[in-house]
Amino acid sequence: MSRWSVYILRCADGTLYTGITTDIAARLAKHNSGDGAKYTRSRRPVELVWSRAMKSESAARRGEVALKKLSKAEKEVFISHAV
Repeated sequence: MSRWSVYILRCADGTLYTGITTDIAARLAKHNSGDGAKYTRSRRPVELVWSRAMKSESAARRGEVALKKLSKAEKEVFISHAV
């Protein structure tokens, strides 16, 4: 069984990117190498600012959708309060 995670990256231009993965370290490396999402290719380097392990892929996708509905300001507050 794969362990899925939801994550938020801060891009070099200050924007935030949200995604899901089964291997955060490998996914972060892909984003920073330019082989990740199209959005992050021109916004490197990126840094991981938040992540949470989820029980399933579907739970991770629901979490990703919920986070993507937040404004950037709401995401910043979320990140600052997540410990």
